[in-house]
Amino acid sequence: MRRLLVLLWRVSRADLRVLWLALRSPGRPGWLLPATLFLGFYALAPFNFALPILGVLDDFVLVPLALHWLVRLLPQQQAPNRQRP
Repeated sequence: MRRLLVLLWRVSRADLRVLWLALRSPGRPGWLLPATLFLGFYALAPFNFALPILGVLDDFVLVPLALHWLVRLLPQQQAPNRQRP
């Protein structure tokens, strides 16, 4: 379990760094800011407190996957230090 959490943190940390740089860029896509805000509000949603098991699953699986998906949607010039498959 600990290895999984460390792996998720490493992937999320790199994605957060790329997303931060893309948000600060003047040529960012128009959809990036609303999508990032939506993901942030989704991560802080009140049902995380009402249903703790679903909140943990949500925070540790769905939010990092959605974050990685957002970074993958960025154009190459917005995220030059990420690798494409």
